[in-house]
Amino acid sequence: MNVTRISGRTVTGGLILLVGLLLLLSTTNTYDTGDLWRFFPSVFVVIALWSLVQSGFRNLTWPLIVLIVAVVWQLAVLDVVTDAMIETWWPLLVVAIGIAIILGRTVHRVPASAGDTFDLFAAFGGVERRVTSPAFRKGEVTAMFGGADIDLRDAGIEDRPATINVLTAFGGTDIRVPDDWVVQLDVLPILGATEDERPRRGGPRAGEPDLIVTGAVAFGGVAIKD
Repeated sequence: MNVTRISGRTVTGGLILLVGLLLLLSTTNTYDTGDLWRFFPSVFVVIALWSLVQSGFRNLTWPLIVLIVAVVWQLAVLDVVTDAMIETWWPLLVVAIGIAIILGRTVHRVPASAGDTFDLFAAFGGVERRVTSPAFRKGEVTAMFGGADIDLRDAGIEDRPATINVLTAFGGTDIRVPDDWVVQLDVLPILGATEDERPRRGGPRAGEPDLIVTGAVAFGGVAIKD
């Protein structure tokens, strides 16, 4: 049985598409979306849950904090939780955040992958991946209000060029590669920056690219490091 895997980029794009359609329905007076906007906090609930699942529950701290805040926000909007209840029980939120921080410190580790592809998603936190495949082909990285760190220094490429597609907003993506790789950066910066930060030992690297990095970055940065 073949199971289609939903990528982090699909979830992010789908949520943005949904918000855009609701805004369009409202601005064109096609449909009164006032009641639907009451469920807007659930968008952050979905993003936080997806970030937890995609990281294998290794990235806990900030996704859990966002999840807790978003759930309380949603319950307050739906009048399930009253202002009086929040005023009385809000210290529990501080306790929950403390627990999330402790759990995040205790379970954090950098996973290694021998596969020739990867798909990373980070929201309100960070994700790390070390690739050791001798025949790395491609990767997908989505980082929203968070960061991603990809280590390819133990990887190899058989069919050049390998590709990584990056979507980063309000965060940063670092890609660590072997010193002799030729990397071509085709990332669109929107109030952001892209840079190959490796020292130029022996002059500029020339020749056909080993790795091509594509995508877009807004209010953040994409950096190639060694």
